[in-house]
Amino acid sequence: MGTVVMYGSVSVDGFIADENDEPGPLFDWLLSGDVPLDESGVLKVSQASYDYIRPYWDQIGATIAGRHVFDMTNGWDGTPPAGVDHVVVVTHRGRPEGWYPEAPFYVADGIEAAMARAQELAGDRVVEVAAGDVGGQLLAAGLIDEVRMDVVPVVFGSGKRYFGSVHAQHLLEDPDETIQGSRVLHLRYPVRH
Repeated sequence: MGTVVMYGSVSVDGFIADENDEPGPLFDWLLSGDVPLDESGVLKVSQASYDYIRPYWDQIGATIAGRHVFDMTNGWDGTPPAGVDHVVVVTHRGRPEGWYPEAPFYVADGIEAAMARAQELAGDRVVEVAAGDVGGQLLAAGLIDEVRMDVVPVVFGSGKRYFGSVHAQHLLEDPDETIQGSRVLHLRYPVRH
């Protein structure tokens, strides 16, 4: 099995969106450089961010996300983000009727089922877990190996928390990677088990 990584862009004060689910400037760093991050040419980052993000994206075999993120993005119109092969959506509502039947999206009725399906799909590649409530639940269940944060220099004051509604203390190891990009600080922490 591959490494399980909780990942997301986050404000300095720990939020992945404001109270209205708006990310504000959290993704501006993806447009602030001159190195194309993918084939679309839309995402352009600094060389330092490219050297950190691109190899990581290439390792992802499956992503786990919650239904809220899926609905907000319309399931990325049936194309998994960042070139990921598969997306597992944690939901009790099932797959939307008639929604992109050929898309490599799967639904699971809980975090354990989502993890089992994602690991099956990813094989020895990385299972990425979106930050937020689902990521926080998986962290609390001891199923996250590493936390990656793209810290953006903005303070939201309130909003949707990076770790969702987790209320217990969880120790991380010292960061094993810290990369300064343009308008972003990339951090990678192993989770202490």
